[in-house]
Amino acid sequence: MSAQPIISFQNVSKRFGKTTAVDDVSLTIHEGEFFSLLGPSGCGKTTLLRMLAGFEMPTEGHILIDGKDVSLTPPNQRPVNMVFQSYAVFPHMTVLDNVAYGLKMDGVGASERRDRAEEALGLVQLAGFGARKPDQLSGGQRQRVALARALVKKPRVLLLDEPLSALDAKLRDAMRSELTSLQQKVGITFIMVTHDQDEALAMATRCAVMNRGLLQQVATPSDLYEFPNSRFVADFIGSVNMFEGTLDVDEPDHAIVNTTEAGPVYLDHGVTGATGTTVWAAVRPEKIEMHKRTETPPQNLPPKVDDAPEGYNVIAGVVKHMVYLGSETNYEVEIAGGKLIKVVRPNLTRWDQEDFELGEQVWVSFHACSPAVLLS
Repeated sequence: MSAQPIISFQNVSKRFGKTTAVDDVSLTIHEGEFFSLLGPSGCGKTTLLRMLAGFEMPTEGHILIDGKDVSLTPPNQRPVNMVFQSYAVFPHMTVLDNVAYGLKMDGVGASERRDRAEEALGLVQLAGFGARKPDQLSGGQRQRVALARALVKKPRVLLLDEPLSALDAKLRDAMRSELTSLQQKVGITFIMVTHDQDEALAMATRCAVMNRGLLQQVATPSDLYEFPNSRFVADFIGSVNMFEGTLDVDEPDHAIVNTTEAGPVYLDHGVTGATGTTVWAAVRPEKIEMHKRTETPPQNLPPKVDDAPEGYNVIAGVVKHMVYLGSETNYEVEIAGGKLIKVVRPNLTRWDQEDFELGEQVWVSFHACSPAVLLS
């Protein structure tokens, strides 16, 4: 990333009457990033994007592009272009005319318009499609037409509002790769709004998670997933098991959280929290192992976790639900007190899914490096 941000939101708020859609957001985005605004419906992410595009004006704060305050600048005078969720291609125009339309409005000559439109179609792998009408294209191809129309004006920033939500699952996966490759090829800063966690994790270099108008965390996809800063982020990004407890020990090289549901949880690092406070130990389902548990020794003894003291990070339970998904099997294990723990096991062989049955007694365990401790 360059040291100089291309976009800077400075204490930006947006209110509609008594409703605050965006609440005092400060955020910088660097040139060449594929940045994602992520959050549930109504969290303020689309409003933030529309303010950047110029379709909404901030109630408070400033929006800078390349160091210039554009908070009150009209949309057509900003160096940004937007791809809408619905594509918004003109059905009566050919593909080439759709792509060249913005250049025509800018007064670019016919010959240059054609050359630049064909170049843009080549970028999105639609060379040779210029004479077709939109109704002769698939959903993915119409999406690429919308992308080409945005790219043809060579904006400094490309804004994507839920760009893949109208596509079927298989096409959406293919378009993820295409968008990522395209962004790397053209080098333009992409800012994408989405509520799809998998989409953001797969495509973005950094993500900003929002909730109720507030910015919750800004981080790389891996840091968001592995090191969430709150229960909201941990729960929103992927699936997670959370155990409420008390931080009993907090040393530089280890910590212990005493939970009612999961027993004592041992971590191989310090937490930097006040001992005695209420915290939550969060463990992702794929980081939990399952072992068979029977009534006859020695199988009824809990397994020893290699990096934790005996008796820590091991819980007895019963398999209550299982879903086979081909590459993996998802389990729900009921532990004492009735809490259900989610466990994901990869099917490394063709017989892995047969290892456990409904109603089977099991041990679930996790390594000391697996839990994240959340203070709020």
